[in-house]
Amino acid sequence: PERRLAALEAAGRLRIPFTTGILVGIGETPEERVDSLFAIAELHRRYGHIQEVIIQNFRRKPDIRFRAKDEPSALEMARTIAVARLILPPEISLQAPPNLTPDAYTLYLLAGINDWGGISPVTRDHINPEAPWPAIAELAAASADAGFELRERLAVYPRFHTAAWLPPRVLARVTELL
Repeated sequence: PERRLAALEAAGRLRIPFTTGILVGIGETPEERVDSLFAIAELHRRYGHIQEVIIQNFRRKPDIRFRAKDEPSALEMARTIAVARLILPPEISLQAPPNLTPDAYTLYLLAGINDWGGISPVTRDHINPEAPWPAIAELAAASADAGFELRERLAVYPRFHTAAWLPPRVLARVTELL
């Protein structure tokens, strides 16, 4: 955690909009998750650069050290998401990958996420290629049922589309894409 927090702090000092997250179910305690979330919130309060926090559930794979470890339940994920929503400032988007809990991901909307992340009908999840993305129409319907509207966005969140956060060439390209 120290190196990760040092990288987050360096990004803040350099005014780099940043995405970070926590991985749930690798042996950490609920208290350690809370500590991580408070540390992220504090760095954001200092620098204002955290654009989103991903709450990602661990998934077993046959070729990894934790291959025998239990995966976190959807309820454990929802609890972690709800706690994150309470700890993190409201301008930080909160996301959880819908493809890693296909039978329960709508619960995440009710727990506090406001972003599905990098879902795509044409590219696979490169970290979890065995877990296909839900159909866009399915996510749109689930989002609407929970009172949200599914919208496309750039990788850099709108509040960072300014000269204070983006180099001129990048800002010009972002402006073209909007």
